[in-house]
Amino acid sequence: MRPLSHESLTVYQKAIEFVGWSFQLSTQKKITGVLLDQFKRAYLSIPLNIAEGNGKHSGRDQAKFYDIAKGSALECAACLDVLVATEMATRDEIATGKAMIGEIAAMLTGLARSAAGDRMREEAGEYETELGDGRVLE
Repeated sequence: MRPLSHESLTVYQKAIEFVGWSFQLSTQKKITGVLLDQFKRAYLSIPLNIAEGNGKHSGRDQAKFYDIAKGSALECAACLDVLVATEMATRDEIATGKAMIGEIAAMLTGLARSAAGDRMREEAGEYETELGDGRVLE
């Protein structure tokens, strides 16, 4: 069987690896409740959005899904921090996951920029607004 195009992306492969790592952590640490639900949604969202974005034809559409995947990756990093804050895990136990997320997020940033070469950006500048009475607000 021929692999689908998203399966050849390194970032997708790393995201799948992170899903496996996250599942193992969740099982070993017996994470439950709202935190588990949120963490699962976030870690599953990363590869799902990468795959969906890769299937889009326009660069803007691709970039949108890569940006969503990056947001989910950062959400996973926050979930890992919450595990430490609530003493469900130690910093050492989450270090591998945080490193994986850092790499995935960086790759997604590059992928989104590459895909969205046509996204419009505005340079920072100063604005002036004329008020109804002729005054200018800077």
